[in-house]
Amino acid sequence: MAVALPIIAVAAVVGLFVAAFQAASQLQDSTLAHLPRMLAVAVALAVLGPWMGREIASFARATFLMASMHH
Repeated sequence: MAVALPIIAVAAVVGLFVAAFQAASQLQDSTLAHLPRMLAVAVALAVLGPWMGREIASFARATFLMASMHH
C-alpha cells in the first residue's frame, strides 16, 4: 500500500486540478480529463520507479527470509 500511495496521490491531485479547470472553463472533453492524469502518472512512475522496485525487493527478501526460518 505504501509503495502505491505516491502514484495514487499524484493521480488524485492532477484529477482534482483538471476537474477544477473543467468546471471553471466549462470544457467537458474526455481527453482533457484523462490525458493529464495519465501523463502525470507516467512521469511519477518514471521518477519513483527505482524506489518502488527497491521497496518491493526488500519486502520480498524479508518475506522469503522469514519463510526460510520457519522450515
